[in-house]
Amino acid sequence: MTLETKKSVFVELGKFLSQFSEGHSAKKSDVLYNDIFFDDFERLIHLSQSHNGWYTPEQVYFSVKSWADALTKENIDKWTSMYDFSKADNEKTVALILAGNIPLVGFHDFLSVLITGNKALVKTSSNDQHLLPFLAKYLIAVDENFKDKITFVEGKLENFDAVIATGSNNTARYFEYYFKDKPSIIRKNRNSAAVLNGKETHEDLEALGEDIFRYFGLGCRNVSKLFVPKDYSFDAFFQAVFKYQDVIQYEKYANNYDYNKAVFLMSNFKLTDNGFLTLKEDSSYASPISSVFFEYYESLEDLKSRLKIDEDQIQCIVSNDLIENSVAFGQTQNPQLWDYADNVDTITFLLTTK
Repeated sequence: MTLETKKSVFVELGKFLSQFSEGHSAKKSDVLYNDIFFDDFERLIHLSQSHNGWYTPEQVYFSVKSWADALTKENIDKWTSMYDFSKADNEKTVALILAGNIPLVGFHDFLSVLITGNKALVKTSSNDQHLLPFLAKYLIAVDENFKDKITFVEGKLENFDAVIATGSNNTARYFEYYFKDKPSIIRKNRNSAAVLNGKETHEDLEALGEDIFRYFGLGCRNVSKLFVPKDYSFDAFFQAVFKYQDVIQYEKYANNYDYNKAVFLMSNFKLTDNGFLTLKEDSSYASPISSVFFEYYESLEDLKSRLKIDEDQIQCIVSNDLIENSVAFGQTQNPQLWDYADNVDTITFLLTTK
């Protein structure tokens, strides 16, 4: 398969995904194989919550739309133009060990392996076993050459040349030992932070709520930590995020909120609480579901130095250009194809690994 052929197949997938949105899914006449796949995918979206309680239709639709927006001809052309694909000398089988914290979280690795002309040997998370295999079937329907490029496995991974594995800090140590003889990308826990200076508008802080509550805060790109100046008042923040109050209606989120709040209170921690979110002053980046940690800073320059030191714990930083390369408010869950997890360029790894 040529690069142009592979790109065109993923563009077709993007067109297919663009048909689905909450309450407004509709078939488009120019989309391939809708007669086979459209109704089944709509059903799968609504069944996803029975497979994983966090995968509500709203969250799955959001993920699907994000990928539909990413998989356009313009985006794929821009992304692939950054590389010399002639460097790929031989086809490799790349084992993918995927996470399952948010819907289709492993799709970028899957896409990267296939677009570079390699084979994907995929071990899905038990929390997300259905969405990616369905999309793989669609790719194969569009171009049957993908059939020999994609394999899903449930048991032991065997006969592969490189590995991309995502897990917790604990499982990453196991991965590093187990795959020590293979070229690898091993991803660990990361969290995202926001840097505020008190000059944010209501719209900024409302958008920050999207960065906090999307996917119930389960993604590494979700903001779980705020850095605020001394004497910062959280009143405007709480007013802005009130629009997300319905998150407490989801039983799994509500259970986490009740449990984590109780643990904090029993430990005599000082909390600020609005009935669906707790704020706790804490130096850690990884806050539990339904809670956001915060720290005060004295100097923005000192904070920049701190963030540089902690960069291996941080996925992305949100601010109004207070921090270099920061993400705009409300955009953490809309990464571009060229925004790589942990800032590790997957395509370069796949093109240069022997």
